[in-house]
Amino acid sequence: MNISFIVLTYNRPDALLAVLRSLADQCRPGDQVLVADDGSRAHCVELLRDQVPSFPCPISHVWHEDRGFTASAARNRAALQASESYLVFLDGDCVPGPAFVENHRALAERGCFVNGSRVLLDKALTEFVLADKLNLARLPASFWVRAWFSGHANKLHHLLPWPRNWRGIHRVFSWRGIRSCNFGVWRDDFFGVNGFDQVFHGWGHEDADLVLRLHHAGRARKNGFLATEVFHLWHPENPRLNESINRARVMERRDTGTLWAESGLSQIAASEGTVTPL
Repeated sequence: MNISFIVLTYNRPDALLAVLRSLADQCRPGDQVLVADDGSRAHCVELLRDQVPSFPCPISHVWHEDRGFTASAARNRAALQASESYLVFLDGDCVPGPAFVENHRALAERGCFVNGSRVLLDKALTEFVLADKLNLARLPASFWVRAWFSGHANKLHHLLPWPRNWRGIHRVFSWRGIRSCNFGVWRDDFFGVNGFDQVFHGWGHEDADLVLRLHHAGRARKNGFLATEVFHLWHPENPRLNESINRARVMERRDTGTLWAESGLSQIAASEGTVTPL
């Protein structure tokens, strides 16, 4: 099974390159990588082009004009370019662990989508990693034990063995632990609910809305905890002015059985944005 990886980014090429370095080590020739760019400035795009690592599979840059925080539209635009049957969504500041790709491939199961988790890094460790261009997926266990003991990483879950016989399937919607920064879904299931809903403006809960609509469509949530950990690089907290509005919209949809995104994949204009091989 081949995978289309969709990596969201915005004006942070150093973090994005750290993500891509780890991903490049793990992808297969039949996979595909799509950088979903939410309007990065020209010098950020140029830095990406100059330093993008070599991949064994095609990698493309999917860009649209900066209109503020429009992550849903950026992800949807990239998903329209996806050629493979399975999609894995990543954020451009979430570096895949060493078995991320292999374990997402193993967890993929018809009728399910996969929700992974993350290890949070503090500002000091993030700056060290980016300055030295370290590949987080290659660092030994001793590095992580020291980082956790010093307070630079919030947990050591990625060092624990993954119990492969534990499927962790949940058929009832829950807010807990939903992460679009580490999320696997079959392409036809994602398209079957019209993707992310672009009516969610600003930070918050467009991922919960997608999970809710997938549950309404009869798909079950499968936990990728321990198996698909990512290392979340530190950044200042995004403004959350629309958080309560976005949450209220999800709460309303929980009771209505809504399946179809009001403004999703089918509303993306083909004439907007650019798609360029890297």
